[in-house]
Amino acid sequence: MIFKVLYQDSVKRTPRRETTKSLYVEANTEVEARSMVESVKDYNIEYVEPLEGNHLEYEKKSPDFKITEFEK
Repeated sequence: MIFKVLYQDSVKRTPRRETTKSLYVEANTEVEARSMVESVKDYNIEYVEPLEGNHLEYEKKSPDFKITEFEK
């Protein structure tokens, strides 16, 4: 399943909508998606959103849509 992870670049800053970024990962669960990102990056993860159906198709049309792969 594809998940959209909304995050801030630093855990030290207070989250603000204007600085929220996103990335896409493929994982089995939301917990696994969060763990994948947290194990590699020092991000303040705000929300992990599962994407499927029409929502996934809409996100795929975005020029920013790219599944992020982390090296193990």
